[in-house]
Amino acid sequence: MVTTEMVEISNMSGSIYPSPVDKLLTYGDCSEMETIPNYIQELGFNTDHIPDLIRLATDKGLNSGDIDTIEAWGPVHAVRVLNQLGAEAAIQPLVTLFHELDDDWLPNELFEFYGTIGAAAIPTLEAYLQDLSNDAYDLADAATSLRKIAEKHPDLRDRCIAVLTQRLEDFTKNDKEFNAFLIGELLDLQAVESAPVMERAFAANRVSTVIVGDWDMVQVDLGLKSREEVPERRFPVEELINFYQQELPQVPRGFGPSVSSKQKKKKKK
Repeated sequence: MVTTEMVEISNMSGSIYPSPVDKLLTYGDCSEMETIPNYIQELGFNTDHIPDLIRLATDKGLNSGDIDTIEAWGPVHAVRVLNQLGAEAAIQPLVTLFHELDDDWLPNELFEFYGTIGAAAIPTLEAYLQDLSNDAYDLADAATSLRKIAEKHPDLRDRCIAVLTQRLEDFTKNDKEFNAFLIGELLDLQAVESAPVMERAFAANRVSTVIVGDWDMVQVDLGLKSREEVPERRFPVEELINFYQQELPQVPRGFGPSVSSKQKKKKKK
């Protein structure tokens, strides 16, 4: 049973959470933890706590507040608990965080959450990818989540690749950066079956080659060409300058000829 005792913990949020959810607001800095705790065992979480965990994970006051406080880690802990509980009820509420967050840490927890949930999350992520009102970098987070599902659930690989490939089919409508991120996820899945769509996107000049490399490099990554067959890689000077001035300061994880979710980051809002 969820306790009825309510404790106001965070000045940043002003929200009130029941025990043991309230303990997540003082549980600690995730960046200093070597391993992810077993929250269920240590704090006694169960499915009755899911609604309050969702509320904490999506708490706008905490997610947009002072990132140097312990309370700011509360939503991260909450997503981790939802992950450990396999909380399908959180699929839809958490997807909104892709476009509400301006954060380096929580998106990675969302990728893990959706990867754990698996098949039940695919329709929601697919619908998010189809919403052109979302920023390209936010859409890319949904694409990364699908890749995570495919990696954790090999039986769902073909289904996830089909969703990503179908979205890439709209390369003429997509931002070049988003097309590059889609291709990066497909490369991570070694989706050779998606090569024809990738080739058409490159031929139409609808892919940011600074992010993902050119078509020759992509073919090398897919095993369709040897590295010896590929000429020295060059980028248009104008594109390189634009990338360094506008994107590179916001991609601290680095970039290369094949960019995966680990190497992309949302634009600051």
